[in-house]
Parts: sequence; C-alpha cells; structure tokens
Amino acid sequence: MTRFVHRWKQRRERLRHRPVADFVYRAVVGVVGLAVLAVGMVAIPYPGPGWAIVFVGLAILASEFYWAHRTLSFTRDRYDSVMAWFRRQGRWAQALGAVFTAAVVVATLWLFGAVGWSAGLLGFDHPALDSPIGLGA
Repeated sequence: MTRFVHRWKQRRERLRHRPVADFVYRAVVGVVGLAVLAVGMVAIPYPGPGWAIVFVGLAILASEFYWAHRTLSFTRDRYDSVMAWFRRQGRWAQALGAVFTAAVVVATLWLFGAVGWSAGLLGFDHPALDSPIGLGA
C-alpha cells in the first residue's frame, strides 16, 4: 500500500508542473467529490451508510482542496460528539430517533409511489396511499 501511495504522490507532483493537466485533474476531483458528497447528504436520513458516503466525498475533495480538509475534520469531530451524546441518552430518546428515521423512510417511499404500488399488489387500493406528486402510478 505504501508503494502505491508513493507512486501516486509522484504522479500527482508531475501534474502540478503542467498547469492545464493540473487544472483538469482538480476539476475532475471537485466534480466527483461534490457528486459523492451530494449523494451522501441525500442518504443521511435513511438507514445505511449516509454519513460514510459524506465522509468519502469530503475525503475525495480534501485530497486537493484545503477547505475540504478543514471541513472533513470539523464534520468528523461534530459527528463523533453527536453520536456520543446520542448513545448517552435514555432508551426513549433512542427510540424516538428510530421512529423519526422510520417516518422519513416511509414518507419517502410514499412520495415516490412505492407504498401505493406495493399496497396495490396486495389488493389494498386506497387513494391516500398514492403518491401526492404522481410518481409510481
């Protein structure tokens, strides 16, 4: 792994001496990092790796941009402190967090028409189960 990192750093340093290639490389890193970061931010309220995706997106950006490195450090520290606080809370607060997460997931499934579609498969057609934005019809 160390050899790979060393070779990667050498190649990156050679790019720094070529202004156009350096700009293109930084632009690609920026676009890819922002795309991964956006996906992670959308995934945060859902069960799964939302925060991990955010941290990967910030790490991609931090490989080229100092502001992203500072943001990654700040966000990681805040995330760790909030998770430590959440673990110290009583069962009722943790249960409330689980209920809120479940509500967000169900609301999203309803908006995208998955609730109405799956209810239709089971023969439970009801207009309230249909998506209010017309998806999944």
